[in-house]
Amino acid sequence: MEQVALEAATHDVSLWGLFMQAGLVVKLVMIGLLGASVWTWAIVIDKYVSFAKAKRQFDQFEQVFWSGQSLEELYRTLSERQNSGLAAMFVAAMREWKKSFERGARSPIGLQMRIDRAMDVTMAREAETYEARLGSLATIGSAGPFIGLFGTVVGIMTSFQAIAGSQSTNLAVVAPGIAEALLATAIGLVAAIPAVMAYNKFMGDAGKLSARMEGFADEFSAILSRQIDEKLQPRQQAAAQ
Repeated sequence: MEQVALEAATHDVSLWGLFMQAGLVVKLVMIGLLGASVWTWAIVIDKYVSFAKAKRQFDQFEQVFWSGQSLEELYRTLSERQNSGLAAMFVAAMREWKKSFERGARSPIGLQMRIDRAMDVTMAREAETYEARLGSLATIGSAGPFIGLFGTVVGIMTSFQAIAGSQSTNLAVVAPGIAEALLATAIGLVAAIPAVMAYNKFMGDAGKLSARMEGFADEFSAILSRQIDEKLQPRQQAAAQ
């Protein structure tokens, strides 16, 4: 009994002690999960800042766009900048508009299709930017608990082998080894839970921004369609005469 008590007393049951006493495989699992947790929070901070910035840019652009400023003046102002979101879609559409009229566009349907395609391509590119690195959060959220469980299984197997070697089933001897193994699952959950929550939130934010871009594309396409009719209709009438 004194030997068993002495063995139990030598086990450090603090988190650091459990980590140091774990086997090599379990340590590697824990280190990997801790790295995944750090990566998760780095993505969370980056996405929180970038989405907040994108929302401000959307609001500022919509305020300027609907203020009554001429499209040509707004295009000249934005074409000299590095744009994103709604501003990038606006510049892409206006650039196609100007190129088509400079080349003597005659078909309103073809011009409208080219403008819509330019906005769709820009919208897809911006949506891809908003969703960048969110796949990492999904992977960590889904795989983290299973990786931690793998470390726990390996740790428990090692503990049982040690129990068989010591020929003692005293709880004071068994508990530290099992605690070391379960620490891997705990770290897996610590990494996975924030990743899943952040993934759901940021995917929702990305969906909202994409919906705003789609709404703006429809409204701006209608505005340009009316201007196309106003500019091309006199040409078509003159050609018919």
